[in-house]
Amino acid sequence: MTTQNKVRRPNPVQWIGYACGRKLPDSMQDWVRKDLIGDWAIPRHMVRSMVPFIPIFAAFFLFPGPVWLRGSMVLLGLFLALFFAAAYMEQNRRRRLERHGLSPDLENPKKVARYHAEKAAYEKAHPHTF
Repeated sequence: MTTQNKVRRPNPVQWIGYACGRKLPDSMQDWVRKDLIGDWAIPRHMVRSMVPFIPIFAAFFLFPGPVWLRGSMVLLGLFLALFFAAAYMEQNRRRRLERHGLSPDLENPKKVARYHAEKAAYEKAHPHTF
């Protein structure tokens, strides 16, 4: 594989910045596209969205009290963060695509093909009668 065809990946510092909302260099657009609309985009989004909360979760362990109580604070924070990450996943994906100069309407090709197949099957089973 030549270096021209190889998809550039962000280094760890760039990835942490990307997870916190920073824009990656234009040379990494292919990686960003794959990251945001690839086959594993949803699990990647959920992990990526937890990165900014790590300092908050760590700070919870500095509170006084028993370990189980501090762990419960972290767990509650984690559940809330995951809930909001899932709730705003689509808006976040569109914003990241736009920020990186890509169309916010990009979708996973497999998801689009599955949608069209399901729509065709439905229309075949339930034809319009006007």
